[in-house]
Amino acid sequence: MIDVKLNMLSDDDLIQILKTGSEQAFTELYNRYWKKLFTAAANKLHHLEEAEDIVQQIFVSIWNRREELEIHSSVGSYLAVAVKYRVLKHLNTRFKHKHFSDLAAEEVISELSDDSTQQWLDFNEVNGRLQTLVDALPEKCRLVYEMSRIEGRSHKEIAATMELSEKTIEWYITKALKSIRTGLKIFFLTL
Repeated sequence: MIDVKLNMLSDDDLIQILKTGSEQAFTELYNRYWKKLFTAAANKLHHLEEAEDIVQQIFVSIWNRREELEIHSSVGSYLAVAVKYRVLKHLNTRFKHKHFSDLAAEEVISELSDDSTQQWLDFNEVNGRLQTLVDALPEKCRLVYEMSRIEGRSHKEIAATMELSEKTIEWYITKALKSIRTGLKIFFLTL
């Protein structure tokens, strides 16, 4: 093993060592990011066991694909996007029996979070496209979306902050998600 303290290395250096099959590099990467990823997943799912499963799946996927792993952004960004897509896929499954009758949206969410798709996706490009779509939303719609999806606030908190009804907040989020899904579907069709 390399005579370097792994905790002193950059994420990129750890990834290079991980590609050689180093369990120590994997463990260091896991220790650096597990808590952040778990917190992000738990904030969206509100279910600790499900959040833990999602984060474990991400790390298992990284270990299984370690030799061909290509990360074109920062490791933190790559992992954050992986959590978002896994959470989306999980929520899609959880709520499928409720209001998810939009088959196109289900198809896009399913494609985004499929492991085989993650192998070829350039996460920087996807993140950039997502941010462009969010920025293009009408101002109130964008603010509500960001408070909900980025800050993790509840509909009730957003309604109180913006002095709007919870139904109006739900409408803005539905409108934002529909616009983003449509934009992402077009984006993925052009890849």
